[in-house]
Amino acid sequence: MSSTFAPEAQSNLTEFSVSELSGSIKRTVENAFDHVRVRGEISGYRGPHSSGHAYFSLKDDRSRIDAVVWKGTFSRLRFRPEEGMEVIATGKVTTFPGSSKYQIVIENLEPAGAGALMALLEERRRKLAAEGLFDKERKRPLPYLPRVIGVVTSPTGAVIRDILHRITDRFPVHVVVWPVKVQGEGSGEEVAAAIRGFNAVRPGDPMPRPDVLIVARGGGSLEDLWSFNDEIVVRAAAESAIPLISAVGHETDWTLIDHAADVRAPTPTGAAEMAVPVKADLDAQLANLSARLRGSASRQMDHRSQSLRALVRALPSLDQLLALPRRRFDEAAAGLGRSLERTTIAKRRTYERASSGLRLDLLTNRLALQRQALADRLLRADRCVERQILGEKGRLAHIDASLKSLPARLAGHLQRESQHLAALIRQADTALAHALSRSRSVLAGQDRVLQSLSYKNVLKRGYAVVRDGADRALTRAANVAEGSAISIEFADGRILAVAGETQGPTDPGQAAPAAVPPKRKAPKPDVASGPPKQGSLF
Repeated sequence: MSSTFAPEAQSNLTEFSVSELSGSIKRTVENAFDHVRVRGEISGYRGPHSSGHAYFSLKDDRSRIDAVVWKGTFSRLRFRPEEGMEVIATGKVTTFPGSSKYQIVIENLEPAGAGALMALLEERRRKLAAEGLFDKERKRPLPYLPRVIGVVTSPTGAVIRDILHRITDRFPVHVVVWPVKVQGEGSGEEVAAAIRGFNAVRPGDPMPRPDVLIVARGGGSLEDLWSFNDEIVVRAAAESAIPLISAVGHETDWTLIDHAADVRAPTPTGAAEMAVPVKADLDAQLANLSARLRGSASRQMDHRSQSLRALVRALPSLDQLLALPRRRFDEAAAGLGRSLERTTIAKRRTYERASSGLRLDLLTNRLALQRQALADRLLRADRCVERQILGEKGRLAHIDASLKSLPARLAGHLQRESQHLAALIRQADTALAHALSRSRSVLAGQDRVLQSLSYKNVLKRGYAVVRDGADRALTRAANVAEGSAISIEFADGRILAVAGETQGPTDPGQAAPAAVPPKRKAPKPDVASGPPKQGSLF
């Protein structure tokens, strides 16, 4: 009996399709576990997917559950998940009907405790310290008075207002703000990009290059400040060529960028105080130094005045002061004329010895050299006399100025010396004029000799110079080819001619002239005998 009704009893069960059953299970699970908190260790995390979602698993020592963080939630997380981190995930459990799996959709993620974050932070600190990023040798001193300060912080918080207010109170300078996010997903990349961006500025760019950088953020929890523990931020701070001040959190807050920065400030306001000095203190120090400088200069002038008065009292008499300069001037004036005469006589003798073997080319070159040498010597003689006269005048004027306070009885004596000096100057000018006149006469005689040796004077006596087409002088008839163009220079000009050219008949009925027999070529000169000697032109 039971066997008869068994199939009929089974037919009373509701029949579901696979999709209906999967959907029913999904609704049941989501209704029962719509808000749960799960503690576990992150496993299989590889960063966000190209779609922006993050897929990983949460596990403990016995079980494992898949987890997903949608793109919109991932951007709001206070810190970035990392492989092996123990976290507390808040969300709801749902199923995935396509593969009969269930997973937790995470809406909030936080570390399992401060101890876990501190352990992660300590491990990262040891890793970066082993690379030498925190060494003191890498740290650079801050500039004493920067012209431009770069600030990396949020543009809407109170931190930037505190920094600008403090810098304005102490020493107003140009401040360039690079706005970044200081919390949440992507904040670490923005801070690192801002530090590298400031370092990429070069002189001459539209934005000025900062002399010092300030990375600032207000206080907060360890999770709020976690962006400044990112490895990318720490490396950017260590690589910065511009001195960097870290001002993250309050005085008790420490992040990894504080170790990599050149200087750590307890607060953002303290960073502004470290960046610039107090202008009022500098003004006071400058005023103090100026007063000391004026006092020192005044005392120095008093000391020099006393020394000058002592030197004036110790001055010797007028005769003693003028004795040595008068003797030097007399010796110079007496020897000047004789020296010029001896030099002129010696040059004349030298010229006479050289003129015996004088040729046209040598005469031209030597005459040019003698002109230049004579001009140089005359110029040096003029300058020497002028310097001696100016020197004596200057010394006499200085002595006269320093002795104005002497009794009036010395004025007559000084006037006689001045008249004597004027007479000597006139004598020197007369001697120099005579020497210049004699030199000009000698130079004019040499020029007349040069003109007399010129070949143009020979042309006036009926001679001519024959040149070829390249303007080279022809000295032999054998060097002239028949029909070649030549030029003949006379005393009054040149004419062009053709060697061996005959004039053809102009009238057709006129008989052509008889053929001219060809010229017999002159015998070639004997090379061994050498070129013919040039005869005398006189």
